[in-house]
Amino acid sequence: MSEATTNRAAGPTPAAVILPWERPPSLVERGITDGRGATRAADARLGEAVGLAASIGVAIVHTAIFPLRARRPSTLLGEGQVETARAAMAEQGVQVAVVDAALSPVQQRNLERAWGCKVIDRTGLILEIFGERARTKEGSLQVELAHLSYQRTRLVRSWTHLERQRGGFGFLGGPGESQIEIDRRLIDERLVKLKKELEQVRRTRGLHRKARTKVPFPVVALVGYTNAGKSTLFNALTGAGVYAQDQLFATLDPTMRAIRLTSGRTVILSDTVGFISELPTQLVEAFRATLEEVAAADIILHVRDVAHPDSAAQRADVLEVLNDLASGPDAALDEAWEGRVIEVLNKTDLLEEPPPPLPGAVAVSALTGEGLETLRLGLDECLAAGMVMEHLTLAPEDGAGLAWLYQHGEVVERNDAEDGIHLSVRLSPANRARFAGMEGHGVE
Repeated sequence: MSEATTNRAAGPTPAAVILPWERPPSLVERGITDGRGATRAADARLGEAVGLAASIGVAIVHTAIFPLRARRPSTLLGEGQVETARAAMAEQGVQVAVVDAALSPVQQRNLERAWGCKVIDRTGLILEIFGERARTKEGSLQVELAHLSYQRTRLVRSWTHLERQRGGFGFLGGPGESQIEIDRRLIDERLVKLKKELEQVRRTRGLHRKARTKVPFPVVALVGYTNAGKSTLFNALTGAGVYAQDQLFATLDPTMRAIRLTSGRTVILSDTVGFISELPTQLVEAFRATLEEVAAADIILHVRDVAHPDSAAQRADVLEVLNDLASGPDAALDEAWEGRVIEVLNKTDLLEEPPPPLPGAVAVSALTGEGLETLRLGLDECLAAGMVMEHLTLAPEDGAGLAWLYQHGEVVERNDAEDGIHLSVRLSPANRARFAGMEGHGVE
């Protein structure tokens, strides 16, 4: 548990947020060639880091942006920058310094010595937030796995207490294990156990997905940058009471609800964990079981905060994570996933003018409800595009079959005649096969 957590009862811990700034590659340089090749602004990145730090309850009393001319192996920052930060943090009584970058164990130790306070890098901060927000057993397992994977990389000979050795076994046992070896072995044993438990989680999720295919409602997954408004949109569409706040990573554990679209079609809406730039590799791997819900989705709603100054860069970060899930031998997403994406330009109520139209995008405000009906119609159209038209004849007394078709398909035309009920129905391939397999029914 961090100092920020243990000291919370005595009041918020004074904290500083330090941003080592390098010009990031433009979106065009990252392969995003949609004409919006902006780069992240330093102020926006610092604001995001401040929001992350505030999420763990610390009081931000000092912030600074330090341009990086060259990365120093010992402290990342230059000597003058380290001294400037030290003087400012000493004056403000800072107890925790958040460095919005990935620090090596040696850099973290040296900065702690120079500044005289606890130092957390970007990965450690995100892991701290995830540890506080996980509510389900699955979420807790995934966070612990990510945290231990991160801690294992910190076990280098950077702290003297790890150099002590324990006695060997027997007279010829030698010097025995050092503390660092003991710690690493204990972490490795726990990692093996956690991976086995998460594998059971994956199997359970797989069984749940198979169960849903027996009553095959389409699945619509919400993805997007953290704080883009996914949970607010989820609540607006479903009427659920999922926790939604104007803070980063307000929701970690996936939530699913059934909703009825304008056509009467029922779909399952799934709210997933938010993404963020430079998402730690440990978290991507640990939350693969959660992200598998995205892989199983018929439609992916990419929710964007269109009012954010870094909206285009955030979009690129989300697409990079999804591309990672679609690559490699253990790819969770299929290659055609991009064809199932609808972009949702959220928070239009914060704009002075409507956002410029984008192909395949829907502008909404989850807070005011503006554009939600258009989004529902867009979901209907997207689902209908993958459906096939069937012409069926049911016996007049087949009320169960008729009700099933109305519930699982889209009845376009109906003609009641003496020889039966003639229907023109749009069905998904899965429902078409299921109806054909029902006793007493067939498809012409």
